Amino acid sequence: MGRKYARESTMKLLYQMEINSDFSETVVNIFFENNVFDEGEKAYIEGAINTIVNNLELIDSHIKQNIEGWEIHRLARVDLSILRIAIYEIMYREDIPIEVSINEAIEISKKYSTVESSKFINGVLGGFVKSRDRI
Repeated sequence: MGRKYARESTMKLLYQMEINSDFSETVVNIFFENNVFDEGEKAYIEGAINTIVNNLELIDSHIKQNIEGWEIHRLARVDLSILRIAIYEIMYREDIPIEVSINEAIEISKKYSTVESSKFINGVLGGFVKSRDRI
């Protein structure tokens, strides 16, 4: 299935971790025991989860800076997970074009969240990229 499946699976794992307030390696191990992935998918998920969890405060600060009129704790957890993955990719994955990260985030939100969420996610990520480009 490839990177799209890996992104969706990463979102599901991040969502689960956020809901349970448990970002431990145990949760990751259980997730892998209960799902089947090829080597590339597993590598993407592990890399994404490790980087996101280890840089959660920084990634979330970028989200907070770009959600005008919102508080991060009030965001839908699915949307928060999607934003974390996209910002991870933009910040840490030079092999993935920014446009691809944003487009994939929008597509995942359309599948797992609402139409309004896809517009919101597009706006947040657009703001993040613009502010990042000014640095």
